[in-house]
Amino acid sequence: MIVIPAIDIRQGNSVRLKQGKINEETIHSTDPVFMAKLWKAKGAERIHVIDLDGAFSGDKLNREIIKNICASVDVPIEVGGGIRDMKNVEETFKLGAAYVILGTVAVYNPEVVRKAVDKYGPEKIIVAVDAKDGKVAIGGWKDVTPVEVPDMIEKLKECGVEEILYTDISRDGMLTGPDFDGLKKLSKTGMRIIASGGVKNIDDLIKLQALEKDGVFAAIVGSALYTDDFKLEEAIKRLKERVKSGK
Repeated sequence: MIVIPAIDIRQGNSVRLKQGKINEETIHSTDPVFMAKLWKAKGAERIHVIDLDGAFSGDKLNREIIKNICASVDVPIEVGGGIRDMKNVEETFKLGAAYVILGTVAVYNPEVVRKAVDKYGPEKIIVAVDAKDGKVAIGGWKDVTPVEVPDMIEKLKECGVEEILYTDISRDGMLTGPDFDGLKKLSKTGMRIIASGGVKNIDDLIKLQALEKDGVFAAIVGSALYTDDFKLEEAIKRLKERVKSGK
């Protein structure tokens, strides 16, 4: 189980939102590059970076910051937020991203996803499946589509996608625990799954670790780390100890 700290960037700041709402924004740092270095120093093996300006409006205001993050830490960075065509995919990899996260485009133009997977390989392309009441949300979660999550997964498999980032929007930033039922259902799809949304403590991560056999190989943690509900280094240590002990 990989614990992936989240850095959401809006207008140059590292922020956290509740349920993706801009009016529920908390600025945790004015220096996202510093935050990346901090999480790396605390043991992060991978870092999750989202350009919220890109996700909400398509504006690429934070490219230089993302480039500096990728250059400043020697762990893989997964980058998403407003990446909706092949040009943006290529530009994001050029910034130094190890993985590119696609979201909205997977709903209205899945051919872009297919082309990205064909060009860069399924190990480099992650698709975000953001759910609200079982429906897929797009456009920085502003718009809920009529597309059901299972139908979305089937379309992604047809495009060659092997790894998804699943978020229950209602839980994101709320510290209410992950959507374990939803994750268990997704485990039947054969996808590699990154769980996101709601992680509040180490116990949640241990429960997610129990789903590794079902494809849940990583968990993104945001608000819990920024509010000191638990320490990243402690979580990583506990999970590794459980693996060694065979639990």
